[in-house]
Amino acid sequence: MIGYLKGKILMRGDRFIILDANGIGHKIFVTPEILKKARGKEEFSLWTHLHVRETALELYGFMEYAELELFELLISISGIGPKSALGIIGIAPLDTLKQAISAGETTYLTKVSGIGRKIAEKIIIELREKLGGADFMEGGSNMLKESQDVLQALQSLGYSLREAREALKQVPKEIEGTNNRIKEALKMLGK
Repeated sequence: MIGYLKGKILMRGDRFIILDANGIGHKIFVTPEILKKARGKEEFSLWTHLHVRETALELYGFMEYAELELFELLISISGIGPKSALGIIGIAPLDTLKQAISAGETTYLTKVSGIGRKIAEKIIIELREKLGGADFMEGGSNMLKESQDVLQALQSLGYSLREAREALKQVPKEIEGTNNRIKEALKMLGK
């Protein structure tokens, strides 16, 4: 099993990169955020999951090991394939996503193509305990509310939902308060 790859980027597609690791080109499906981070870089490294199907072997790549762990939890749920799981991971920062699942918020999950309310509820039921539902619930619902407020504020300023999510992902966790998080996200968008 291939768990980690480091090499030179040969090509970038709309949903994948091809990474040359020791003379072998590996096609790795990634989130839009990773594609953005890969721009302009020659060497890149990713944690990977090799998904085996009857007709194909597919690699999925992640910047952080925690993202890989959540991906593997998601695909363990009946009805969630690797492309849907990758879509879920790409919609919000990892902590925000875990908090949404722990808080029972289906709205984040239903934004992914192919995931309706029933599947979103199934994900929440199956993962709430595994993600430490009670631990996140204490401060998580406030953080989740802040994140939603930041996204709405950035959208009202004319940024797309995708741009707003990517900027929010880059805001350091130690920055608290909706206004402070908006200011930091605007700095990220201004770069």
